[in-house]
Amino acid sequence: MTLQAIRYSRGSLQILDQLLLPQQSRYEAVGSVRQAWEAIRAMKVGAAPRPHRTPVRGAPAIALVGCLSLAVELQAGAGGPGLAALVAFVRDTLSYLVTARPTAVNMALAARDLADAAAREAEREGASEAAVRERYGTSGAARWAEAILPPTRPYNQGARLTAFELVYEQIPATLIADSMAAAAMAHRGVSAVVVGADRVVANGDTANKVGTYQLAIAARHHGIPFYVAAPSSSCDLRLQTGREIVIEERPGQELTDVNGVRIAAPGIGVWNPAFDVTPHDLITGGIITELGVFAPEELQAALTTTVSSGGGALDGPQL
Repeated sequence: MTLQAIRYSRGSLQILDQLLLPQQSRYEAVGSVRQAWEAIRAMKVGAAPRPHRTPVRGAPAIALVGCLSLAVELQAGAGGPGLAALVAFVRDTLSYLVTARPTAVNMALAARDLADAAAREAEREGASEAAVRERYGTSGAARWAEAILPPTRPYNQGARLTAFELVYEQIPATLIADSMAAAAMAHRGVSAVVVGADRVVANGDTANKVGTYQLAIAARHHGIPFYVAAPSSSCDLRLQTGREIVIEERPGQELTDVNGVRIAAPGIGVWNPAFDVTPHDLITGGIITELGVFAPEELQAALTTTVSSGGGALDGPQL
C-alpha cells in the first residue's frame, strides 16, 4: 500500500508525520502557515522517509506544504482588507515560510513565483480580493505543485528519480549511495555513487545533507564516478556558486539529547549544520535531472534552453 505524504482538498491540508515512520502512519491537520512552518522546521515533512512507504519526500514536499498552507489560510479569509494589503500578506507569508528550511531551494522558488503571480492577479482590470484568494488556492498553488511533481513523471517522485534516470540514461551503476558507501567503494568494486540534492546552483555546486562532500572526496580518491540526482525544480540558476547558498543550522540539542534526555557532558557546545556543499569539480559523473544528465558546466545552458523552449519544472505557475 502506498501512503500519501500530503492530503489536500479545498480548505483542508493534512501531512503524514514522517518522523513516526515506519512504526506509525499518522496524519496531522495543518490549518495555518505557522503550523506548516513548525512541521517543516521539525522535519515532520520532507524528512527523507523510507521511499517504499510514500512517494513524496524532501525539498519538493516542503514547498508543497508551504504553498498549500497559505492556500488554506487565504480560503479562511486571512489577509487584507484591500488588494494591496492582501498581496503584501501573501508575499510576507511566503517569505516567512522560506525561513523554515532555507537551504532547500524549492520553497524559495515557489515563494517568488506565487508572490509575483498574486501581484499580477491583483493588477488585472476588475480584480478583487476574492479573485486573488481563489486564483491562488485553486490555480496558483496547484500549478506549482504540478511543476514540482508532474503526476505523469514517475522519476520526479523523490528517490525514484535516481533509479529511473539511471536506467533511462543507461548509466552503469551498482550503488545508490548511503552512509556505508565510502567503505563499499574501497572494498566492493562500486561502479558509481549517486546522491540527492536540496539545491544545485548555476556552476553545479550542490548542497545536500551533511556528509555528501566527504563522500564525493572518497569517490574522487577511488576513481569512481560521482552523480547528483535532483529534479530541475531543485536547480537554482540565480546563484552562481555554492558560496552563496545559505546553510541551515539545526538546534544543538539534536546531537546532545535523545528523547529529551541529555547524553552529552554539561557545557559541551555543538555546531550542527544540516548541509554541506560539494564543489562542482567533484561531481565527475554528472547531474541527473528529469530533463537529462548534464556535466556541471553544461547545467545552466541546458536548463535555460529547456525552460525558454517551454518545458521543464523551472517555468513555475502561471495564474
